[in-house]
Amino acid sequence: MKNKLFFLLLIFAQGAFAQTKISDGNLIIISVDGLRWGEVFKGAERELLLDKKFNSQDSTERFKKYWSEDLQQRRLSLMPFLWTTIVKHGQIYGNRDLGNKVNVKNPYWISYPGRSENLTGYADPKVKSNGHPDNENKNILEFLDQQKGYKGKVVSFASWAAVGRIINRKRNGLLVNIPGENIIGRNLSEGEALANEIQHYEPKIWGNEERLDATTYALAKSYLRARHPKVLYLDLADTDEYGHEDKYDFYLDATRNVDAMIGNLWNYLQSDPFYKGKTTLMIMPDHGRGEGNQWTSHGARIPHANDTWLIAMGPGIKPLGELKIEGQIYQDQLAKTMVKLLGFEFSSVHPIGAAIESILK
Repeated sequence: MKNKLFFLLLIFAQGAFAQTKISDGNLIIISVDGLRWGEVFKGAERELLLDKKFNSQDSTERFKKYWSEDLQQRRLSLMPFLWTTIVKHGQIYGNRDLGNKVNVKNPYWISYPGRSENLTGYADPKVKSNGHPDNENKNILEFLDQQKGYKGKVVSFASWAAVGRIINRKRNGLLVNIPGENIIGRNLSEGEALANEIQHYEPKIWGNEERLDATTYALAKSYLRARHPKVLYLDLADTDEYGHEDKYDFYLDATRNVDAMIGNLWNYLQSDPFYKGKTTLMIMPDHGRGEGNQWTSHGARIPHANDTWLIAMGPGIKPLGELKIEGQIYQDQLAKTMVKLLGFEFSSVHPIGAAIESILK
């Protein structure tokens, strides 16, 4: 009887300890607008790098910077943090040359539907344009904000104003910082105050609905350091904007900058006891792009604009590196997977994609 009682107490204690670990879990989600799988896995494309139509400046220096006949070196030159650190400690999905595929599930292959699918787990056929009003579908950010230990600790910073509608901040009251908005609060840190100030000095290259990723990153990281949210959604957009402007050289630079920002953010997380060993990183695009002369575009009429990729790294995620086996993932599976990594079950009134078991094992 004593042995049985001891066994039951042990099971209870283990369950309580597991729950404590779950409540300590943090999640960083990074969306990279319209970054092609080709650059992620193969680096710069020679034909585009040499085509004067797609390079706004003298491409000689960028050719030296990004090109190599060796594929491994080429992709390392473009995304060094991905191919030195994440490849050793995380999982990288979407190298279609190896039969490992990631795709959006929605049929529109544009930004609002793609981001909505990522965050809600549902490829809603009614969400078909970037002008769609406030998103009717429940997303994982508002779900997590309702969980014990997460209330008021789920925040978003975005380079594109539409993200406010995608997350539907009017409905849920989440902090979703979009272009032109400052970090608000008492006793702002020096970093937060400086990021607020810098935002209003940057050039409005793409109008008032967009801001440069460097500014969004500065606002997000300064907030992270000062206030320690448990869930951060960081939405970056330079890659897509430069793609639409036919500027392959700037698109590559933007990709390199995204990799550097991710690396610097991750290194900070490992230096902060609040985040170290308790933080999961998930990175994905909202859609892909076309090939050849169509690389500048995406949408349902552009072949391959639904081809995407996925990166995961953090405690409990097996370090499989680049997935070299055939398989198929859809981005409506991300929502359930990300929530499950924190120990919760996400559901909706609509059918949502199943969790990705290879990330959860």
